[in-house]
Amino acid sequence: MQTSLFDAIEKSSDLSTSLLTRRYHNQLPNTIKYIDLFAGIGGMRNGFVKACGNKGYGAECVFTSEIKPSAIKVLKQNHPNDEIYGDITQVDPQIIPDFDVLLAGFPCQAFSSAGKRLGFLDTRGTLFFDVERIIKEKKPFGFVLENVEGLVTHDRESSKNEVGRTLTIILESLHKLGYEVSWRILDAKHFGVPQERKRVYIVGTKREKPDISTFVEKRSILGDILEQGLPCKKSRFIDLLLSHYPVESLYGRAIKDKRGGANNIHSWDIELKGPVSAEQKDLLNSMMRERRKKKWADDYGIDWMDGMPLTVDHIRSFYDSDNLENLLEDLVTKKYLRKEYPKRKAGNKRVQDCNLPIGYNIVAGKKSFEVSKILDPNGVAPTLVAMDMQHLSVVDNDGLRSFSLREGLRLFGFPEDFKFDIENDLGYDLLGNTVVVPVITAVSESVIGEFIKEKANEVNPSRSVRPLSRGRQNTRVARTD
Repeated sequence: MQTSLFDAIEKSSDLSTSLLTRRYHNQLPNTIKYIDLFAGIGGMRNGFVKACGNKGYGAECVFTSEIKPSAIKVLKQNHPNDEIYGDITQVDPQIIPDFDVLLAGFPCQAFSSAGKRLGFLDTRGTLFFDVERIIKEKKPFGFVLENVEGLVTHDRESSKNEVGRTLTIILESLHKLGYEVSWRILDAKHFGVPQERKRVYIVGTKREKPDISTFVEKRSILGDILEQGLPCKKSRFIDLLLSHYPVESLYGRAIKDKRGGANNIHSWDIELKGPVSAEQKDLLNSMMRERRKKKWADDYGIDWMDGMPLTVDHIRSFYDSDNLENLLEDLVTKKYLRKEYPKRKAGNKRVQDCNLPIGYNIVAGKKSFEVSKILDPNGVAPTLVAMDMQHLSVVDNDGLRSFSLREGLRLFGFPEDFKFDIENDLGYDLLGNTVVVPVITAVSESVIGEFIKEKANEVNPSRSVRPLSRGRQNTRVARTD
């Protein structure tokens, strides 16, 4: 691969910084002080400490805030000597020791409008306000913030706007406090973690905009983090699934009574609710494809919705059988199908219109099955959220099981010596809301790099390293695919 001019400039700047760091290291503080807000189980802290070590610095946490009891329990297991402060909204910034970098994975919340005639949005009443007031009072060198990808478009005035009001106000607020700010959407799967997890990262310093646009890509697969020989699930559902499909054929398959293509398994494919003939399976698959077509809404004279109930005549138009009505009624009895009237719009809701012909519809249900997907060990996990983690399964020998908590930690890049002595349900809940450690390390290094340059400049201003101008920052969302 050819080296671009941009890469050459980057290497030159990094080399100059490295030389300055080595020359003045003995004259500079060798520890970076930080605070950890909305700490969770300490993912941001883990990533930041690793970044400091990579840059030749120690790291000292001088303040931690978290309110969730299960998270505090894990924090205490790993940092037994630390005092954990509770509700950050009740903390006076003056009691917080001075620090260099603020870490926060704050919740995504809309900002309240102060009225159109005032022409601004107010951060008060949101947890970002507490981040803002601490930065304003303590004036640290920089910060690392993490949030869900949806923050970027949150509270958009129009779908045409690429960035919503929430992120706009956050960036404006940080700029007004005197910080040069960068932000970018990054995907964990590019940082050596086998999970597709996109999050927005906001970093800033008092010196220059940290560069979080270029990283060395690292890839891994689920098989790299999975263990073998752990206890597998035992249930009627699992028995039915494995009696219909060889375990090696399940890699990457989803289980749901909705559309999902060739990789989807339906309840009737494993006869979950009772025996199903080959003809009935064919009928159900045909109804699954047909019921979303708009022509049925036109026939009923109602607004279209995905998943319309179909009358016997509708069904006969694409699936003709001499025994059609008996096939349908048997599937109703076994609860693969239900009878219902088409739904008309009534304000923001849909209500059944009993004046229209009754039809048959697939019982999709709102709850997922015991297993929603069997993951492919040669692929990566989808974005892990607390409510879904126990419904994802992996193949272990001839059986299926959920992720162990240790495997869950690996999916977020936590070190092997991280203590996580907690019940499975609480552990899954905590993992679904944590950060990916290697991504935090990568973005933190950009902030620490600016910190090192600033300290070198303070020691010898005549030898300061100032980055070459790269022009105006692009505020478009970075491609992450």
